[in-house]
Amino acid sequence: MDVDSKGDPKLIKKKAFWVRPIFLQRKVQGDFHNLIKEMQVSDPAKHFNYMRMTACQFEALLQKVGPKITKIYNIREPISAGERLSLTLRFLASGDSMNSMSYSFSVGVTTVSNIIKECCKAIWESLSEEVLRVPNMEKWYKIAEGFEEFWQIPNCIGCIDGKHVVIQAPPSSGSIYFNYKKSHSLQLMAVCDYKYKFTLVDIGATGRQSDGGVFRNSEIGRRFYRNELNFPPDRPIEYGGDDIPFYFAGDEAFSLSNHLMRPYPGSFLPQMRRIFNYRLCRARRVIENTFGILCARWRIYRKPIIASVDNVQSIIQATICLHNYLMDTKESRLTYCPNNFIDQEDQELGVIGEGHWRTEVSPANLLPLGRSGSNNYTKTAADIRNDLTMYFMLEGAVPFQWNK
Repeated sequence: MDVDSKGDPKLIKKKAFWVRPIFLQRKVQGDFHNLIKEMQVSDPAKHFNYMRMTACQFEALLQKVGPKITKIYNIREPISAGERLSLTLRFLASGDSMNSMSYSFSVGVTTVSNIIKECCKAIWESLSEEVLRVPNMEKWYKIAEGFEEFWQIPNCIGCIDGKHVVIQAPPSSGSIYFNYKKSHSLQLMAVCDYKYKFTLVDIGATGRQSDGGVFRNSEIGRRFYRNELNFPPDRPIEYGGDDIPFYFAGDEAFSLSNHLMRPYPGSFLPQMRRIFNYRLCRARRVIENTFGILCARWRIYRKPIIASVDNVQSIIQATICLHNYLMDTKESRLTYCPNNFIDQEDQELGVIGEGHWRTEVSPANLLPLGRSGSNNYTKTAADIRNDLTMYFMLEGAVPFQWNK
């Protein structure tokens, strides 16, 4: 018999329903057994809009995640793995509340919460090793070749940026998660490649944490400063030139270092420095577009995420894995992110045409981090930036840069 803190017997309230009457017809009225099945057969475009993937992609994902979310038949028939995954994908894609999911899928709210929590963790466990593995030296070389081919920037192996993911204030958390934008958040630090895929992510720093310490204290930052990211050895960017390290491209929020290039500070700069800033920021549009695609496709980011801190971390992990999974092959990428969805550049004029994701995302979805480092840097780092500047002015110049 259960007792309370005083030793008196507890009064256990009996449930009014084992299953609410309105949910008894789940297999007839629930979205999975009704609407989704209909869309798979007669309207593939709406199926993609509903779950952010085609029916074939969903089945392939279910094969990977299904074993981790399948329940044993015990007394009552369990909710199938396919239904659990569908509910989770719809929650992430729509940003609707768990109450809304409960009515749509004819499942209790507590069950919805448990399903989303379990499925997000299963997606991370099933996909992270496949789509978010830390690049080895061979992979870094391939990424550098891609940035040089598509963005004409040598030895760049990724673009780095950080965002505040806005959440509902956790109970009894005080100001731990309160950020400079006067909202509550967890911080997401990420690096992406030239194909708009995340290569490194760090999730979970509290919104209150000083911006200056976010990168250095993140797992990415610690491994970066300890030279544990398997960067390739330095190599020249032009025939007969000095060796230049491989580096990330960052904005003014980051400190200049041997392996992280940031723009020259200031407004009234000589032409050569303005050219460098333009070429670096031109490449940095990749990380801006990557976050934009993530936020536009997974609308859970369109308003504060209402969940426990652990669940918010699982939700972020799941959406990043799903993003990389759907950007992994050319076929799935063209469905998930068609060419007009991202910014397009006229290679002759250098004019940027904005992608459709910008019409779907409000500026407040993912908040930018403030300054993540100081203005202090070594002479070696300054020399590397100067060498890149001269390369952009001479051998590495592109015709349209002079108009910029």
